[in-house]
Parts: sequence; structure tokens; C-alpha cells
Amino acid sequence: MNVRMIDPASRKDMKEFIRLPFDLYRDSPHWTPPLVSDIKQVMNRRKHPFYRHSDADFFLVERNGLAIARLAMLENRKYNDYQGERTAFFYYFDAANNADAVKALFEEAWAWTQQRELDRIVGPIGFLQGDSHGVLVEGFEHPPALGQAYNFPYYNRLLKQAGFVKKMDYFSGYLPGDYQLSERFFAIAERVKASRDFRIKSFRNKRELRQWISRIQEVYNRAFSNALGYRPLSEEEAVAVADRLLAISDPRLIKLVLKGDEIVGFLFAFVDVTAGIRRAKGKMWPWGWRHILREFKRSEWVNINGTGLAPGHRGVGANAVLYTEIANTIKAHGFKHADVVQISEKNAKSMGDMQAIGVQWYKKHRVYEKY
Repeated sequence: MNVRMIDPASRKDMKEFIRLPFDLYRDSPHWTPPLVSDIKQVMNRRKHPFYRHSDADFFLVERNGLAIARLAMLENRKYNDYQGERTAFFYYFDAANNADAVKALFEEAWAWTQQRELDRIVGPIGFLQGDSHGVLVEGFEHPPALGQAYNFPYYNRLLKQAGFVKKMDYFSGYLPGDYQLSERFFAIAERVKASRDFRIKSFRNKRELRQWISRIQEVYNRAFSNALGYRPLSEEEAVAVADRLLAISDPRLIKLVLKGDEIVGFLFAFVDVTAGIRRAKGKMWPWGWRHILREFKRSEWVNINGTGLAPGHRGVGANAVLYTEIANTIKAHGFKHADVVQISEKNAKSMGDMQAIGVQWYKKHRVYEKY
């Protein structure tokens, strides 16, 4: 068994790294591949904005010439400078059910961490905001939401055997499309809109939405400043996130809460096209885009993948504005199912509010740490 750091500039190494989970989950009915083009971009040190301020390396464990485990290790200097920490993050963790391979992989990762004078490893946390957090630990019978991790149940055991402990859990919940939001929320939302001069901004097309990216970036930074893994999102990173999401999104599902011309809140929702991505096998070209486009038209699922309010507008009923927009979005587009994605267990207010509007928690992802 051999652990090696790969060369992302090598087409052979890159292909082997990307291919591993495709082989691992070949017979899984729920695993959804990432878009291969996205991973290639992340591994491109010359083009990806992460490498403007930070660094990462990629590792494989091989046995008898075959890859059986993989890992990315990130030194996010921007995060460490902002938070005053010495943290390394891990991402792209996939492995066969082999404790020795995973132990060897993380021993190499720990040596990498110490060489950089970092004192802990946290993960899975990715390269940009919007990357999925954590390893799935509950809800294996359900397919993942768009862009969210799906893995075998043994991952939790392998990580604990490698010395990791829980840092934080994220919950995802289900809403049926025909759920009825209490009229109380609509009444509160209308009062708040009138008293605080709030209005909802919707988008007709991707071109219009792109013109708002820098302003969305600013309110996103304000809204999530206390989130795990947070560091200020640069304009270049915001464009990278937007490019990735707009490739498979309907801009009509993105909503902003405005007070005058100021953005004070947002709702990010996406048509769940994971079934199309599975049929496309993670490749947009040459014909994968057809499967994804077809799924746009027939998917019955919507993913609610981000709601937030800027500081100064919380606790005044403004959350009711967001929750009524969730209900309006589901109803207006005729979705039969909604997946409310990754609410931190430490966000007691959002957890309580989501339960109040009828969300049933049914999936859980876990972020781990090791000192």
C-alpha cells in the first residue's frame, strides 16, 4: 500500500483522482457524481481563485496499482489570518472500507499539516463558500441534494478510527410541496414589509443576476460571518461561485430582500437536477447537458440552499419574509418536494423556525476535527 501526493498538472494523476469515487459508487443508486469540470477547475492552480491566497495538495492511497482512497488537504491562509487560527482543512475524502488505508492517508495528511506549522485538521470543508460541508452520517436511504455529499455509512467509523471527533453537525430537512404555511407567517411578513419598507427582488435571467453578484457578495459576507469555515468572500471567488451555480440554476429561484436599494436578505433555491447529473455521469460534454436540461423541465424537487439576513435586520420578523418566499417559490413553480439544505445545529433560531414551518429533518452531515 502506497500513499502519494499527486501532481495535479499530470493528466494521468488528475484522472485517477477524479475517477476513484466513480468506481467506488458504481453500484450505488443514490450517489451523484460531481461535475468533472468543477473538480478540474479546483485542481488548476493557475486559474482557480483559491490559490491566489492559499494552497492545497491532493493525495491517493494505492494498493496493487489501484487507487483505494483519496484526499485533498487545504491550507486556507485567508481563513487562518481572519480567524487567528492554524487550521488545515480536508476535502474530497473518499475511500474503500479499509481502515489501514484511511489511517495511512491521514497520517500523511497530519505530517503535511505539521510541516506547515498548522495544529489541527477540520473537515470536510471545501475550497469555496457553497461547497458541501461534512460527511453524511444519517439519511443514507435518501438521494443527496444538488452539490451535497453522499457517502457510505462506514465513513463515520473510518474517520473516528483515524482519530477524528465530531466538531459540528448540519441538518437537512424535507418539506412536501403541498404543505401549508401558517397564515400567521404571511401576516407577519406583510407587516414587516410595510413597516420596514422591504420588497422582494426577483430575476428574469442570468444576465440580470450577474449584475448583482458583487452586491450579493457583500451581504453574503455580512450574513455568514459567524459560520464555520468563514472568511470574507472576494469578488473573484464570488464570480467563481456564481459561474458554477448559474451553469445549473434557474435565476427565477434566486430572491433578494431589499430595503430601498440595500440588500438585507436572500433566498437561494435551485431545481434539483441530480438525476440528470447521474445520467450524464458528471460530464456536461458532449451530451451530458441534454440530460441536465431535461431534468430542469421535469424535476419535482427544489433545493433551498441558503437563506440569510444581514445583521441589524434579524429578530424583527424579517425571517417571516424569507419563509413566505420559500412557500411562494415552491407553490409558484409547482414543486412536489423541497429539500432544505444544511442548517447548522448551532443555529438554534433557524432550526426552530424551520421546524415551525413544517420541515422534517431527515439527513445529517458531520464535520470532524483532529488535534
